[in-house]
Amino acid sequence: MDKFQLDAASNPHLAEIQVEKKLVYQGSFLTVEKDTVSLPDGKHVSREYIKHPGAVVILPLFDDGTVLLERQFRYPLNQVFFEFPAGKIDLNEDPLLCAQRELREETGYTATDWRYLCTIHNAIAYSDEHLDIFLARGLIAGEAKLDDEEFLETFVATVSDVMDWVKSGTITDVKTVIGAFWLDKIISKQW
Repeated sequence: MDKFQLDAASNPHLAEIQVEKKLVYQGSFLTVEKDTVSLPDGKHVSREYIKHPGAVVILPLFDDGTVLLERQFRYPLNQVFFEFPAGKIDLNEDPLLCAQRELREETGYTATDWRYLCTIHNAIAYSDEHLDIFLARGLIAGEAKLDDEEFLETFVATVSDVMDWVKSGTITDVKTVIGAFWLDKIISKQW
């Protein structure tokens, strides 16, 4: 067995095995489940978690090295956040097509050059949510077409400003923090 394999079958001494599944809540967007699992030592415990369809994050990089960000109010924390454009992947939607759609809808921009960077899991203890991060270059301005329930503002900043905002705690959104580090490495040609 390779110690660097991450799947459950390669790590039975760490794996938790589902014994029972219970639906706690089914919303229009999220599902909450409470499973009973068997631990490696045979004990049974419950695991509550949120099922999420997945999302994309777009790092819109202009030719001059600046980036496009959004200011958006987030209800659970009752405040406005600086974020990179992002959005939920629809059922059976290709993540790249979702990224292209979300950039166009939220900002009005399209891009001629797209690059998949990575997938992150932002809440592994209580959600199966994943976010696919894309770099978008060759930006072309257009008209935003926000969803009826969506209110946000876009603005342009330098990557240096974004990194300073991460350092100072102005930016705390995890997808934006990780995206900022990716951009910093890309701009400095380290990655």
